[in-house]
Amino acid sequence: MKAILVNDDRSLRWDDVPNPVIKKEEVLVKIHAAALNRADLMQREGDYPPPPGCPEWMGLEISGEITEIGEEAKEKSGWKIGDKVCALLGGGGYAEYVAVKYDMLMPVPKNCTMIEAAAIPEAFATAYLNLFIEGNIKPGNTLLMNAGASGLASVIIPMAKAFGIRVITTVLTEEIAESIKHLKADRVVVTTKEDISEVLKEELENGHSVDVAIDCLGGEIMGKCIHYLTHGARWIMIAALAGTKTEIDLKNIYVRNVRIIGSTLRSRTPEVKAQILSDLVKNVFPKIESGEVKPSIHAVLPIVEAEAAHDILYQGKNVGKVVLSVL
Repeated sequence: MKAILVNDDRSLRWDDVPNPVIKKEEVLVKIHAAALNRADLMQREGDYPPPPGCPEWMGLEISGEITEIGEEAKEKSGWKIGDKVCALLGGGGYAEYVAVKYDMLMPVPKNCTMIEAAAIPEAFATAYLNLFIEGNIKPGNTLLMNAGASGLASVIIPMAKAFGIRVITTVLTEEIAESIKHLKADRVVVTTKEDISEVLKEELENGHSVDVAIDCLGGEIMGKCIHYLTHGARWIMIAALAGTKTEIDLKNIYVRNVRIIGSTLRSRTPEVKAQILSDLVKNVFPKIESGEVKPSIHAVLPIVEAEAAHDILYQGKNVGKVVLSVL
């Protein structure tokens, strides 16, 4: 089969690799589409190696069709050859086929295309993990989701809204704010015009303070913002694209009982990931099938144009997910 490999100069090529050989607890999936994540860029740059036992090529979420099932997978699951599925991977999605443990698969939601389904596993699992498990967010709470135009925000914002949560998000320009109107955030802060820390101070004073923040930016502004949260709030760090250092008033942290939580999906055990996927199918898929939550697709490119697809993420041009079509 073929897969996307990284050359010594970090460029990409579509080249021959060995076919996957499934283990007894795995199924073989013929890949229809693979969605991009920032972790793919980090892996390409040598900063985010795949877990042991995973293929060396990138790709954390795919959709496709089951073509082979191991004996244990057949006994322990209801999957059948020909089933349309989407899957969470440790790596290996930028390819024609992938071997997947049976409990890392989910059915394609009824009203989703295969392109949309590819954009569900990693993004929706990360959203669910940080909203409901780490964040313990409840209906009526307020969420701060930084970087509102990101692929993850395009999932987290509508998912939060579907569960009765008020959402504040940040963007850099009025043009970007206009482009994410369909996500229906309650307040969009254009940070070139408004200071987000002052906005959060105002929200606190008006009784709408933030209960949970999901932050992929970090940097200096994080330390300024964390002073203006609800008592007992959770600030969840999932990346630090704006910088890894900040200054925090520690007294504010213990007086207000604020918790700072570091969180990545990749570091979770397979058992935890399987439970998250099971919870997604049970609790979130009905909202996907009703249209309350839907994957937001920015662009679809053929797999052989993976480098151009990566450039969209590198340049921050996407509002929603970028997906590679393999078929």
